[in-house]
Amino acid sequence: MPDVWDYFKNLFKKAEISSPASPLIHEMIQRSTEETNDYLFWKNTLVCHRLRAWISEQHVVFQINPDNLDEAVDFLDTPSSKGFVIHFYKTRYNHRDVVHLFDYLKEQVLKINYRTQISDTRAYERPNWVESVQRHYLKPRSQQNEQGKFNQQFGNVMIELTFRNDQVYNLKFRATSYQDFQFSEALDFKDLIRKVLV
Repeated sequence: MPDVWDYFKNLFKKAEISSPASPLIHEMIQRSTEETNDYLFWKNTLVCHRLRAWISEQHVVFQINPDNLDEAVDFLDTPSSKGFVIHFYKTRYNHRDVVHLFDYLKEQVLKINYRTQISDTRAYERPNWVESVQRHYLKPRSQQNEQGKFNQQFGNVMIELTFRNDQVYNLKFRATSYQDFQFSEALDFKDLIRKVLV
């Protein structure tokens, strides 16, 4: 009996001191056959089409008149990082739709000569909730151009889906490019948006 008690004490202690750098749970993402089949069905639904169209429209609004953006989305635009975050807690989309969108974005990036570096999930304790983050980290396949520079395409792509107490919180999609003479200039983020939301 003391062994069981020690186990639970240690488990709670680990939860209390967990952080993004030292998560309580860290495991690779694996979708079940049922989840995969549901995802294949979902890709052809009106919900999938509407989500993709809405993100595309919001990106156009961001470029033309950012003050008119929907409150559920923000865009990142710095010299080395471009992307967006969807605050799904401000929308009516459900857990299923958001997880499938997360996987859809990864699938689309893989189609443009990228590879998966890691797909994992981490969970850790916050002061008022348990946070879990699923992420797909993708890198361009190494190729050198005529000048001997590595073709970085759009840079490295990180897709993160955050939950708070198992409720969908937000989804981040970010491309980070290298500002280094060894790499070709990154392609325009607008083209990446167009390719992943087709």
